[in-house]
Amino acid sequence: MAELNKEGMFRYIDENRVVLTDLSDKIWDYAETAFEEFRSAELIMDTMKRSGFDVESGTGGIGTAFCATFGSGGPVIGILAEYDALSGLSQEAGAAERREAVQCGNGHGCGHNLFAGGSVGAAIAVKRYIEENKLPGVVKLFGCPGEEGGSGKAFMARSGVFNGLDAAFAWHPMSVNAILDMSMLANYQVLYKFKGVASHAAAAPDKGRSALDAVELMNVGVNFLREHVIQEARIHYAITNSGGFSPNVVQPYADVLYLIRAPRSQQVEEIYQRVNKIAHGAAMMTETEVEIRFVKACANIIPNKSLSAVLHENLMLQDAPSYTEEELNLAAAIAKTSPGSAAADVERYLKTHPESMKRCLKLLEGRPVCDIMLPFFPDDPDMLMPGSSDVGDVSWITPTAQVVTACYALGTPEHSWQLVSQGRTSIGHKGMLLAAKVMAGAIADALESPGIIENAKAELAERLGGETYRSAIPADVIPKAISKL
Repeated sequence: MAELNKEGMFRYIDENRVVLTDLSDKIWDYAETAFEEFRSAELIMDTMKRSGFDVESGTGGIGTAFCATFGSGGPVIGILAEYDALSGLSQEAGAAERREAVQCGNGHGCGHNLFAGGSVGAAIAVKRYIEENKLPGVVKLFGCPGEEGGSGKAFMARSGVFNGLDAAFAWHPMSVNAILDMSMLANYQVLYKFKGVASHAAAAPDKGRSALDAVELMNVGVNFLREHVIQEARIHYAITNSGGFSPNVVQPYADVLYLIRAPRSQQVEEIYQRVNKIAHGAAMMTETEVEIRFVKACANIIPNKSLSAVLHENLMLQDAPSYTEEELNLAAAIAKTSPGSAAADVERYLKTHPESMKRCLKLLEGRPVCDIMLPFFPDDPDMLMPGSSDVGDVSWITPTAQVVTACYALGTPEHSWQLVSQGRTSIGHKGMLLAAKVMAGAIADALESPGIIENAKAELAERLGGETYRSAIPADVIPKAISKL
């Protein structure tokens, strides 16, 4: 059998276009939220089995997690896949206006259906490359559920799932083609459940103890706390149980869900302890009780410029997708409804290089979709993206790098109906296939050149400075679906 070069591997991904786009679209249709992605996981596992992978389900003790493995020897390289949706974001595909497909239904507002398809594409292409070139090495596709509000990878990391990897690669749908060589915020998610005493709000208000009052007082206290935490910290909340719909009843129960973020897990822990004090204070003020339920946590991302540089080399090997008039018209129509901008999307990656940013924006002028590759500067100091990802936990264990590709119109905000609409279109499919090629190319390079992984491991060791990974999730906390919190 003739050896397969990288160009042949990229063609192989194109040859499997229908398989990959069909998989992505079905996951978009399923739109399953954290830790309930049973059909999505089963679909991907079946695809991997048909592709010749050994598939383990329930990886790390999580029902919707899996690991698909091919090869022998070393290095052992992981590819991460996500497939969970967001609640309340149901949207018709390809529509340039807000139209729910299912009333109050779920939607892929972060493009994880595409994430899954691109990662599967990279995995099957690397398998083909290993086979035809008779190379030592193992490729593992990790099915990672519950990224949105569940931090599935963090639970998997706590179970040791990623131990033994020599490197890991991931990607994410975005509005540009670039390398995601950034740190992100660590976080904790915590549910505060207040219990009071019900009573008639008019006839006997003195007999009642309002759990809703406690929630509101807690929120006020945390609002004051925001002035006294580090600038990079973020504290968000949602009242998930307001105690019922009867204003003439003193609410006996009320719950509030908090998400606390900061650059490092130790900083999150400090803020978390302060928030707990506020919760206890609110309970004391209202003579109610509070139960604190730790839901999940994820670590900050440790960037790896050695691996990122290899990803960028393979990004630059690709031609940016070209778009039909129909695709451009849809993107332009959606862009008109979006609060974001091309400038903000590009600045996220190039804010420390204003001249490069100006050149890129000039090239993109009047274009609703990014059809250029953004430059990458491996000597730059780390940038911080004010979001979070459970890829962070993986990055503490093994060198990890990520690429992003244009899967939707410039200016499209994440977690929006606009993004859901574009996730089942040919625009998204083209970005997905590009990501698959970039990851597959980088992994092929790592298989052929051991120095790539050696350099990446040395960089990770230097960045950690003797620290080792420690999960912030208490041992007794298990992954829970949103509906079961």
